[in-house]
Amino acid sequence: MAQPSDTPPPPAPAREEPGPPFPVVRVVSIGAPLRWIARGASDLKACAIPSLFYGFCFAAMGLLLTVIFRHAYQYTSALTSGFLLLGPFLAMGTYELSRRRERGEPCALLPTLTVWRRNASNIGVFAVVLGVIFLVWARASLVIFALFYTGEMPSLAGFVAQIVSMQNLDFLAAYFGVGLIFAFVAFAASVVSIPLMLDRNQDAVSSMIASFAALLRNPGAMLVWAALIVSLTLIGFLTFHVGLVVMMPLIGHATWHAYRDLVEPLAQK
Repeated sequence: MAQPSDTPPPPAPAREEPGPPFPVVRVVSIGAPLRWIARGASDLKACAIPSLFYGFCFAAMGLLLTVIFRHAYQYTSALTSGFLLLGPFLAMGTYELSRRRERGEPCALLPTLTVWRRNASNIGVFAVVLGVIFLVWARASLVIFALFYTGEMPSLAGFVAQIVSMQNLDFLAAYFGVGLIFAFVAFAASVVSIPLMLDRNQDAVSSMIASFAALLRNPGAMLVWAALIVSLTLIGFLTFHVGLVVMMPLIGHATWHAYRDLVEPLAQK
């Protein structure tokens, strides 16, 4: 008769913790972006010093863009798009400031500087996606210039004059039409992506799908939100980048509140 073995049974395989559920996107009113801006202004006032630190970072980035623009104005739209594409990453600190204020924590700058480490792998994937969009648009921008200016490139003054006087309408329609397509894709993928990845450790794919869903379910509100972002950014550029010190943190804080309004909170266990 076989004797029972003294060898302990092998340990049961560890069960993987389930990831966060897919975000549920809500429908908001067309005027909701104005509410987000108002709440963002409240956060900016309450967390002025760390928020303005990020504002100065944006202003420095804008000045760098201006230097490049002087010598390569054919990249104007591409570089501006690049500025807006990088915006969500520079604004991560402002998202965290709004999150900390929401939770009753102090508005400290230091913890926000490395907030990306909370979900570095997925934020990295998202960065690659936006980086590819930017590189493709930069190449498309050059191709459009090459197609319409087969000879010598116009001077900067001549190029601006064409835009103001609406000359060469075929070129302007192609250039800004194609740029609008790339801007739409980048905006649609970014509406709530990074706040989701920071707040819930959501994966990059689900976050981007949720952003597209937010756009599709709220076209009116998203149109107003996009117009506000472009308008506030334009004010920053037109004030020789000084306005970016305030405008960009304001947009960052407002983006956090957009995320809170657009995405259903997780059910408390």
